[in-house]
Amino acid sequence: MNPAPHPAQTTRPSLFDPLMVGELHLQNRVVMAPLTRNRAPGTVPTAMMATYYAQRADPATGAGLIISEASQISPQGQGYQDTPGIFSSDQVAAWRVVTDAVHQRGGLIACQLWHVGRISHERLQPGGGQPVSSSARTAASRVMVDGEFIACSPPRALRDDELPGIVADYAHAARCAMDAGFDAVEVHAANGYLLEQFLRDSLNDREGAWGGGLDGRTRLLTEVLQAVAHEAGSGRTGLRLSPVSPVNGLGQDSQPQALYEHVLARLAPLNLAFAHLVEGTTGGARDEVPFDHAALRRHFAGAWVVNNGYTREMALQAVEDGRADAVAFGRPFIANPDLGWRLRHQQPWADADRQTFYRGGERGYTDYPAVAPTTSA
Repeated sequence: MNPAPHPAQTTRPSLFDPLMVGELHLQNRVVMAPLTRNRAPGTVPTAMMATYYAQRADPATGAGLIISEASQISPQGQGYQDTPGIFSSDQVAAWRVVTDAVHQRGGLIACQLWHVGRISHERLQPGGGQPVSSSARTAASRVMVDGEFIACSPPRALRDDELPGIVADYAHAARCAMDAGFDAVEVHAANGYLLEQFLRDSLNDREGAWGGGLDGRTRLLTEVLQAVAHEAGSGRTGLRLSPVSPVNGLGQDSQPQALYEHVLARLAPLNLAFAHLVEGTTGGARDEVPFDHAALRRHFAGAWVVNNGYTREMALQAVEDGRADAVAFGRPFIANPDLGWRLRHQQPWADADRQTFYRGGERGYTDYPAVAPTTSA
């Protein structure tokens, strides 16, 4: 379903060429992937976060598109300490400072909309309640609470009559994101969080309209994307998927290829701007489980963004071969605010300090130096 190259096109695309992604005009095809950094005390973004994103926003040296760190759509959606939200007026005002800083550098930024589902702890939940999921099975995963990683709390299964409220929360968060000045939104349906907890039959053991076969298990994601696209516009709405990643204790679906092809086929009428695919295990092996990403792509007409362990050479080849329209880089952007320039000019990448990935201040956050000339084009 991907459009054929224009007959007049005589050269293959480059990672550094412009790209239309829905309604967005990217000046290069280097995307900054979402990176949780736990530097939003009280779930409200800070001025330090504005500095961090602005450092990576100039398309001449950084990303053609930044996708923000995952931001919970409601208090119930939070799973880690000091992650930002996108549902209150205070959060909208604070995010506006961030988006203004990005736009002042000529950049584009999308907000990743997030509900963690069972990947949470009762100490993070409103009123000390249980986390929620498609089933009542506890995740074999850990979350950050009070500065340490601890085991997830046992969840409860969402009632059918609660699910329209989840959809409404996503719609509200999308509207908040647009009010905060974001250029687009990305619905996080990857990495074992709530929407993927409904997708995979390794966890979703529900009967009825929100479980069972492919239509039932994909219903929540479909209704969420419909609601989000209505608020943000289809040309400003993307989706993140991780078809075979086992992170956060979510087992493989019994038929992952059929499931995720069904997801994209069902979403095709929405004409979403982009799909952002984690290939393999998030942050790990790319080929641990066989999966035909090329077959998956045939069900999607928007921009195809690939992610997970890409080197410069791999990224260049993926775009030139037409296997991807853009490539998202996550952790390399932590220590390389000018990663786009380094990619273009074959410069080495700095290593990030893992001890400062989560929580903290400027050290390991805004103090990584750029090597690109300020007048770089």
